[in-house]
Amino acid sequence: MSAEYATFDLAPAMRAGGVLANGDYQVHRDFMDFIVDGRPLLYQLSDLDAVSPLASDVPPAIFTAQVRSLLLEVDAPLEGSRYVIYGCPECEDLGCGAVTAAIERHGDDYVWRDFAWQTDEHADLERNGYHGIGPFRFRGADYRAALGSLLTRSTGERRRVLLIGARAAVLAKLAAALRIIGIGAEITKDAAEVSADELRTYGAVAFGRAVTEQERTAVRQSFERAGVDVAYVEGLAPIIPLLVAQIEHALDRSPQEQRRLTRLVAADGEAGVEVTSTCRVQLTAYRLDRLYRTHMHEVFDGVLEAGRHRLPLDAKATKGESFIVARTSGGVLVEPMAR
Repeated sequence: MSAEYATFDLAPAMRAGGVLANGDYQVHRDFMDFIVDGRPLLYQLSDLDAVSPLASDVPPAIFTAQVRSLLLEVDAPLEGSRYVIYGCPECEDLGCGAVTAAIERHGDDYVWRDFAWQTDEHADLERNGYHGIGPFRFRGADYRAALGSLLTRSTGERRRVLLIGARAAVLAKLAAALRIIGIGAEITKDAAEVSADELRTYGAVAFGRAVTEQERTAVRQSFERAGVDVAYVEGLAPIIPLLVAQIEHALDRSPQEQRRLTRLVAADGEAGVEVTSTCRVQLTAYRLDRLYRTHMHEVFDGVLEAGRHRLPLDAKATKGESFIVARTSGGVLVEPMAR
C-alpha cells in the first residue's frame, strides 16, 4: 500500500427530494458526506443516488453509533471488516444495494480500501468492486477530529419551511407535498406572532406571488429580531413541483464548491447546464397557459460528463410563461425561461 496520505473531512450534503414528473415522490435527506482530498467521495462513484450513514434524520443514538462504528470503536457490521459507506436514501436496506469498504487501523492511521457494491452479507470484489477507487490512508488525528466533532454538536433537526401566501389551496397542496418528501411545512399569514424559538426551527420562508413587499419586509424583520438566518424563496408560479424544487434548492447547505450541479440558464430555446462530475441530469419544463393551467414536459434525461452543456428545448414546452427545473440526485436548480 502506498504511504501517501489522503485528506479526510466532512461536509453537509443533500439528496434532493421532490415531486417527480411521473407523479412519484422522492424523499429529501440531509447527511454529512465524506470529503477525500477536497472532493466528495460520492462523486467518484459516478451517478449514484445514495446517502452516507451520517444522516441528520436518524435518531441521535443511531447517529452516534454510526460515528463510533466508523471510528472502529465497535465491531464491523459486515464480514471482512466491511462498513457501509453509502446506502439507499429511501430505505437504507442492504438488499437495495450499498457501497461498502474495508476500514482498518494501520498504526495510528485509518485505511479505507476494497470499495464494492454490495447487496448481501458477502462482497464480491472481483465482480462488483470499485477498482479505481482507493485505497485511502488517513492520518489518525485528522480522521478522529472530523468524526469526533459530530459527537459534540447537534446535526440539526429535519428542515422546516414557513409558507406565506394568499392562495390557501396552493399552500395546502405545497405543504402536503413537502411533508411527504420529509420537509416540515407550516402556513401562516405573517410571522409577527411567532415566537423566536419557533422561528429558529425554520430553514426557509417561501412567499407566494400575491404577498406584498410590505408583508415580505415585516416577515424578514421578525426573523432578524429573532437572530435567525433563513433562506427566502420568491415563488415563481403556483405550480407545486416547481415550488418544491425552489425550496429544495434553498435548503441546500452543501458548500458551493462541492456541489455537483452548479449552473442552469434557460434562454433562446435551450438550457445551459454545468456539472462538476459525471451524473444523470433531468430537465423538466413547467408552464402556465392563458387559463393558468399547468403543463409539464420532460425535455431531457441523460448522463452528462463533467463540464458545460447546451441542451435544446422543445418549443412547445417553453412557450408562454415557462420554467426549467434541472435535477441530479444531489441537487436541483430552477430558472424561468428568458425571452
